Formats: sequence, C-alpha cells, structure tokens
Amino acid sequence: MSVAELTKLTVTEAGRLIRRRELSPVELTEACLERIARIDAELNAFITVTGEEALRAAQEATQVIAKGDYKGPLHGVPLALKDLFTTAGIRTTAGSKIMADHVPAEDAEVTARLKAAGAVILGKLNLHEFAFGATGVNPHYGPARNPWDTSRIAGGSSSGSGVAVASGECPATLGTDTGGSIRIPAALCGVVGLKPTYGRVSRRGVVPLSWSLDHVGPLARTVEDAAIVLGVIAGRDPLDDSSCAEPVPNYRQRLRRGRRLGGLRVGVPREHFFEGVDVEMLEAVRAALGVLRGLGAVVEEVSLPHIAEAATAVNAIMLPEALAYHQRCLAERPQDYGDDVRRRLEMGTIFLAVHYVQAQQLRDLMVRESQQVLERVDLLATPTTPIPAALVEMSGLQTTLTLVRFTNPFNLVGLPAISVPCGFTQEGLPIGLQLAGRWFREETVLRAACAYQWATEWHRRAPPATH
Repeated sequence: MSVAELTKLTVTEAGRLIRRRELSPVELTEACLERIARIDAELNAFITVTGEEALRAAQEATQVIAKGDYKGPLHGVPLALKDLFTTAGIRTTAGSKIMADHVPAEDAEVTARLKAAGAVILGKLNLHEFAFGATGVNPHYGPARNPWDTSRIAGGSSSGSGVAVASGECPATLGTDTGGSIRIPAALCGVVGLKPTYGRVSRRGVVPLSWSLDHVGPLARTVEDAAIVLGVIAGRDPLDDSSCAEPVPNYRQRLRRGRRLGGLRVGVPREHFFEGVDVEMLEAVRAALGVLRGLGAVVEEVSLPHIAEAATAVNAIMLPEALAYHQRCLAERPQDYGDDVRRRLEMGTIFLAVHYVQAQQLRDLMVRESQQVLERVDLLATPTTPIPAALVEMSGLQTTLTLVRFTNPFNLVGLPAISVPCGFTQEGLPIGLQLAGRWFREETVLRAACAYQWATEWHRRAPPATH
C-alpha cells in the first residue's frame, strides 16, 4: 500500500490489517511520520513529533504481535495527543511559553492506558494556549490551520487534534473539552469528536483548565473508531477522585446491533440551539434530523427553559477555577501569557464566591431539567456550532464565545455528547451535528451517531490540503 492509502486507513481498518499481520505497525507508523513531515509545515497540527520513540514502539508492537500476543484493536496503531496530556520524558507544553520546557516524569493515566493497549504515540498536538479558547490561534506556536481551507481556524482548543485526524496525519487523537473543545474542532474539521460523561475518563496527569468542567475524549474519522478509543481510556482511576466506577460497556460491540434506530426518541430543543445559526448549517442539521427519522427514530420537540443561561454559569465557574490554577504564574510571569488568555484569566478576579455558588445552583437546576427531558427522550440533537470555521485573522474572543454557545451547556451538566459531520457549506467548510445523551449512556450516543454515519457519506470526503 502507498503512503496515501495507508494514511487514509481508519483505526478499525488498520487494526484489522495489523491483527491479520497483513500490515506492519512499523509500515503504518512510517507512513504517518512521512505524511506529517510533508504537510504539517502548512497545517501546524503538531508541537512535538516523537518519531524515534514512535518507531521504537511500532517495532516492539510488531514483535509482540508476531509472538501471538495481540492486545486489541489499538495495538500497533499510531495516535497523537493534545499537548495537555503528560508524557514521561517528552515535553508537555500546554501550548504555552510558561511550560515550554516542562518534561514530566510520568504519563497521564490516559496516556498510560493507550500505551498498555499497544498504541503508538506519534507526538503532541497544537492547541489554544492552556486550552483557554475555541479558535486554536496560538501566539507561541502559531495557529493550527483548517485542512479544508488553511486561511481558516480549525477550532479549539483541541485544534491540532482535529487537524491531524482530518488531514490523515494519524487516524485518531485525544483531546480535552471544557466548553466544547473536542466537538468544535471535530465539527469545523469534518471529523468525529466525543465528549464522554463527566467522570467517565480519568483526567489525572492532564493540565487542567477548569476541574469541574474538564472532560477527556477522542477525535477520529468514524464513530466506530471513537468507540474503540473510548473503550480503552474509560473507567475508574482510583487516583482520580473525579472519575466514576460506573461499568464500562463494550462500546464497539454495541454498534453492531443494527443500522436502524427504531424506537429511539430524539429531542430537538425548542430554546437556544436553533437561534442565530448560519442558514446553510441550519439546513444541514434539519436534513440530518430527517435522516434520523428515516432510520426509524422518533424526533420531537422538547423544552429546556434555562439552557440559554449556561454560558453565564460556565463563565462564573470556569474563570475562577482557571485563575486558581494560574494565579501564581499570572502574578510572576504575566508577560509570558498570550493577550487573550491573560485577559480571560484576569476576568476571573471579578467573580465573587457568591457568583460561583449561584452558578453551581444554576447548574443543579439545569441538571434537573435535563434529567426530566431525558426521561422522555433518549437523545438531544442540535447543531454543534452556530457558524463554520472563521478566518484566522478575524478570530478572537467573540469567535470563541460564538463557537461554544451550543457545546458548553453539555459541559455544565456533564452529559455525553458527540459531533459528527452532517454537511458542507457552499464554500466547502464542514458542518457538525451534535447528539447528547443520558449520563453514562455513551453507547446510545455512539449507536445513533454511527447509524447516521452509515446512512450518509459526509465523513468520507477528504480535505483539499490532504491530497
């Protein structure tokens, strides 16, 4: 197989070929590294490429598999990590100047789980500085550029994670999501991005933004690939008090129960999510709802009266929590922060304890409202973002505030949510459909998203920057 053919493989396809010994992990890793060397100067998805370490891991995987000790569908498959996940002996910058030379002694829990599953780590991916923004425009390492149009943003904060998957630099990545930072780059880059339930995946060893809103999850080309990665990283971590002991199902196996959605109830919120949306995106999402109906789902309108207040609560929680983590560095090295991140951290000082408590009370109210609605329906369906990818030069704080409008409510209440490609604008920019489900019912979210993907062709398109 050529490099172009190898780098188009999904996790599922690559894993199948590796298991049958029809493809060597070394061959696949070399192909990914060659592609990164050829196109990443234009896309800027990576901050650090760990080529030598990746080839050593691929060689070890090849030898272990040859002995008959196959570890599972990620064994020998190259992945990459947002540069918030600590990696033993490899720098973790958090996309910042402040941590530019930080070399951790230990792996993050999810890094360790991926390595234990035999995954090959290609390197660390670009991001909005300290994950504090939704554009991916980084003043220290440069912007990650959208492979569909390199003059446009990839979305953030997991910008490099979305670009690397969409461009074929690797078949899947890990990102983090505090207000939409997995789903937004997935939507803007035309790939799949899954934010699991809060507590489903350990965050130990991940540089925090806001500890009560942060989530860890995969970005991939297909829903099945996202299910495979989630199955590896999910589950209780006894050293992370925020992680839950809820049983982890075989997500991939659950996808094989059929391509129909008969009996599944999908709620379309009456409030907030369909206001101020780009017309082309609105049409694409409404067409996607029609596909879900055609697959047998019952699509009905539901009400979430306080959902539009989520942004107020998120800011009153996220900004003080972020400031608490950064307070010392912000006092000692303010000049080393990018202007946008420094301003947002300084905004954390305006919130009083009473504002934080009121935001938590609003969160409780929204959790109860979501619970009531999700007793009637299995899923909620919305656009992922109100707008397509903006121009890099035109992107700032207002772009971030616009992009997170439809994603941050699900961070606030902790529901699992996924973005899947559902169309393109006339300018050729991807559009995302967001599906959110009940707490710890990722399998339902994945099943519906996978059925939609099987019924459509949007995810099969490749961006021009990858040709």
